[in-house]
Amino acid sequence: MILAAAQTKPTRENIEANLLDHYRLIELAVQNGADLIVFPEMSITGYERKNAAPLVFQKEDTRLDHLKELAVKNKIIIIAGAPIQMESKMFIGQFIISPDNSVSIYTKQFLHEGEDEFFDSTFDYNPMIRIEDQNISFAICADIDNPLHPEHARKRETDIYIASIFFSPNGIPSAYRGLQNYAAKHKMSVLMSNFSGESWGSPSAGQSAFWNNKGELIAQMNDSDSGLLLVEKQGDDWTSKIITT
Repeated sequence: MILAAAQTKPTRENIEANLLDHYRLIELAVQNGADLIVFPEMSITGYERKNAAPLVFQKEDTRLDHLKELAVKNKIIIIAGAPIQMESKMFIGQFIISPDNSVSIYTKQFLHEGEDEFFDSTFDYNPMIRIEDQNISFAICADIDNPLHPEHARKRETDIYIASIFFSPNGIPSAYRGLQNYAAKHKMSVLMSNFSGESWGSPSAGQSAFWNNKGELIAQMNDSDSGLLLVEKQGDDWTSKIITT
């Protein structure tokens, strides 16, 4: 099993440009045998709050069509984020696009201060997927600040915890400490994807990373490159590769 975390530099409010970047990195992940690729928080639009409404995606959105085609054609699971509207409410969410052409949605459960002015939160959209013998569950940004979130993932017998985030240089040290602790405490591997470029007028810290289920840091990207962090499970061990673009 090969997993890929994409580290991207979003173009603010430019969905077309960001999708083109998604397509490019998905193709690169496919060339390297990935079974799954995950992008940062609200990767398709870039992180937005008050400007999110004009960029919002629907559950069945035609702008996802090519991502779905790539998932089916290449037998890869694609996890891409956007503001998502469901039942007249707007959530910070991500689309989990599978090779069988199905799309499920995960929504951020714990919001940062100020996000609740523009977004709702819910526990109702919390899918789990399985690759080979591994159960995989998801988190978005502030979810990882609440220890109840990974604790609940472990109770669901999660083997791999995947976090899509937008953390600044000031925030990334705490994210690292938290994710490493969760990996060791709950005995689940952790894959994290972060932006490396500015979003919402703020810098991002990059440093997308992977910890094994002992809490050991297996690989991390730097703070400025875009590209892929790839990890491959070989028995009980993981190997890694970083590709910058």
